[in-house]
Amino acid sequence: MNIYLVRHGDDDERYRGGWSDLPLVESGIEKAKKLGDYLSSNENKDIKIDKIISSDLKRAKMTADLINEKLGVKISYDKRLRENNNGILAGMLNEEAIKKYPHAFFSSLKYNERFPGGESPKEFFHRIRKDFFEIIKENKDVENLMIVTHAGVIGIVWHILSKKRWSNKRKALKLPKTSITKIVINESSKEICYVGKIPHLEN
Repeated sequence: MNIYLVRHGDDDERYRGGWSDLPLVESGIEKAKKLGDYLSSNENKDIKIDKIISSDLKRAKMTADLINEKLGVKISYDKRLRENNNGILAGMLNEEAIKKYPHAFFSSLKYNERFPGGESPKEFFHRIRKDFFEIIKENKDVENLMIVTHAGVIGIVWHILSKKRWSNKRKALKLPKTSITKIVINESSKEICYVGKIPHLEN
């Protein structure tokens, strides 16, 4: 089973992400369209997509929909693929968040410490460890699956497959917006083929 993890396109960086349901900005729309064009073009020799599953948050959903305008495959949206739940900070202007909650940054939280109204890094890790692989099992008959999600989710999956310790205190995996990370999972092995590729943005 080939799985292509795609990070969503650009959103408005003036606002906190997490469970924010704000849409893509123009540059994010453009990158998602370019990825759809690339995947459906003769230039793409290696990636075939049979189905898309996306986080249901707007920035991921829009990315998936724009890609699928060119692919026309079965698509679904799944809440389990959401980014870390940052509670009442989701979609809040950065300036306001810093004033009201100056210490509420993902990298500064203690492992068991929750965002106000949200989840802790520990809860986020265990949620993705459980839910991501449940989704893979549910779609085991799909040979080529695209999952459109968030950097935090992809980072956790990468750490699990790499057998590396994950921590919110460590430097995040470098994943450009709309980048592709390929993993191959079957009954006997789990392999990371590449991380954060952007062939659609290189020309």
